[in-house]
Amino acid sequence: MSTKYLAQPDLGFIAELRGLGGETLKKCYQCATCSVACPIAPEDSPFPRKEMIAASWGLKDKLIGNGDIWLCHQCGDCTDLCPRGAAPGDVLAAVRSAAIEEYATPKVLAKAVNDPKKLPFLIGIPAIWFALMAFITMVMGDTMTKLFNVFGIEWSHAHEGEHVIAHADFVSTWLVDLTFVPTAGFATIIFLLALKRFLADMHHNAVMEGKTDKTTIDYKALGQSVINVLPTVLKHDKFNECEANKERATPHMMVLYSFIGLFIVTAVCGTMLYLGGYPGPYPQLNPIKWLANISGVALVIGAGIMIKNRLSNKDQLSTYKDWFILGIVFALGLTGMLTEMTRLAHMEIITYFMYYLHLISIFLLFAFLPFSKMAHLVYRTVAMAYADYGNRK
Repeated sequence: MSTKYLAQPDLGFIAELRGLGGETLKKCYQCATCSVACPIAPEDSPFPRKEMIAASWGLKDKLIGNGDIWLCHQCGDCTDLCPRGAAPGDVLAAVRSAAIEEYATPKVLAKAVNDPKKLPFLIGIPAIWFALMAFITMVMGDTMTKLFNVFGIEWSHAHEGEHVIAHADFVSTWLVDLTFVPTAGFATIIFLLALKRFLADMHHNAVMEGKTDKTTIDYKALGQSVINVLPTVLKHDKFNECEANKERATPHMMVLYSFIGLFIVTAVCGTMLYLGGYPGPYPQLNPIKWLANISGVALVIGAGIMIKNRLSNKDQLSTYKDWFILGIVFALGLTGMLTEMTRLAHMEIITYFMYYLHLISIFLLFAFLPFSKMAHLVYRTVAMAYADYGNRK
């Protein structure tokens, strides 16, 4: 018995996709070359032909909650072989951007992150905040020391010494952590709420399309599927299966592993600070310093290669959302390296300024993570896990 659908075209959604980089979607004439060309599309209901049909008709509900839009890695094989120049890869990238904005809340913040006119506002918030934190640290140090002593807590986490430059003398470690811990918590909550809706919609669409006969999701089995796909994510296997943009795998892996390395460094340094009483800065021969330096260099080089590839690839469409996240990642790595280099060179004023820019970059990355293209990592991993959970090959 065939399933019947009531088509309800959303012209506003079509216009939205065009504005997000999918302006070629109406060129598609359903030849299915894209689905045949894609090396990573599942044999069971392959993409992106069906997504191109839904996009042309403005079927928002069938696209936003469709896990297959995340299985696409935008390698460009389908776009290169499309006889009409419909650029299916770019269209699916636009759908993913719309999905991120749809699931993330608050909507006003999601729209602001994708609006270039709002960039000065987004940068201005952390810029003013950390300027205030620097004022409190440098001007009100004595007052804060007395206040913290009331609770038996040490205010300063800086090493004492004549020639030691400690960034905690510019912005207190307490103020940094009291900013970023809630920020990370905010991003996590936004992701959890978004993924709850995304999973529900993805499962509903799978049921409607006959891809599963399970009425509810077995989260224990889904959790096992997440574990199953992690090696694929970490090795970037899907990127390596692509032909047109296979070179993207290396810089993507560099950025991914640099963030993993920097996360380990942050966790170790935080533990040593609050539980071990060691504030740093760490000596250059310390293993955790090696990991920090290697990760920082990998982040800058990886992001730099990604920027170079986008500039040199004239066939690949690059939108504001692409440059927004690439700019933040590159700035994060570069300001981190310059902060350390200028500290070692005893350039106090410059290192404090670099640290100020570094803090702004960190805030931009984490506060807006659920709304930016960086959210791909989370949504794509969940979609790949759901495909594994449904035994799609």
